[in-house]
Amino acid sequence: MGEIVNLRRRRKANAREEKAARAAENRMRFGRTLSAKRMERAIELKRERDLDGRRIEPGEGS
Repeated sequence: MGEIVNLRRRRKANAREEKAARAAENRMRFGRTLSAKRMERAIELKRERDLDGRRIEPGEGS
């Protein structure tokens, strides 16, 4: 014979497990450390500066 299970407790436990799994997924997708955010921002600023430095204005060059 099977184990007796309180359905209300099981539903609540399932909800907690789903919430924990969703939180873990969100941490992986959106959670970055402050240093990682700063590094990405610095790389983006450098990319913009490099692009602006290579820009050819109308009337230049020829």
